[in-house]
Amino acid sequence: MIGAVVLLTALVVVGLFVTYPDAEQIRGWARAAGPWLPLAFFVTHALATVALPRTPFTLGAGLLFGPVTGIALAISASAMSAALAFLLVRAIGRAAFAARLTHPAVAAVDRRLARRGWLAVGSLRLIGPVPFPLVNFCAGVSSIRLAPFLIGTAVGVLPGTITVVVLGDALTGRTDPALVVVSAICAVIGLAGLLVDARLGVEKADADDPA
Repeated sequence: MIGAVVLLTALVVVGLFVTYPDAEQIRGWARAAGPWLPLAFFVTHALATVALPRTPFTLGAGLLFGPVTGIALAISASAMSAALAFLLVRAIGRAAFAARLTHPAVAAVDRRLARRGWLAVGSLRLIGPVPFPLVNFCAGVSSIRLAPFLIGTAVGVLPGTITVVVLGDALTGRTDPALVVVSAICAVIGLAGLLVDARLGVEKADADDPA
């Protein structure tokens, strides 16, 4: 109890008296770091998101590098991360991973992948609550091939990635209003994709119903 009070007090003191860099200063540091930083970011993003969520890295891409470079880095690193996870499963063996994928969401992901291939990958990427690594590992266990998997990944992550990268760029206060419009359009496209996917699921279920 005493330790918790001390920790809370220390956090309050740090929050009151320590000066943090703002978003524009962070962007300036990224520019000053030179061309090695985007490469380091790409490698870190690709390796870390084999097991971790993408969102902090996507937001960081917009904050550090701006919309154009940020989107390119986030999309390419996400595709590389997906490929690494997919190939890792295939290298170790599908059966070994399948025995460990016991999360309740896995069965639903497997059904989608078996039913619609790369379209399922794209739709699962559009669904925020479905973890990025989970889709990668489930796809590796499934019979889908690498090329359709990567196509579905690139298509599926594009709307959300653009939206989050532009949000990260907006933290600097210099975002072009046109980019905000593009971000909103991408968010709408993502929502439309979810609605289409839901409709396809209903239609497929109806077709499979023997009644």
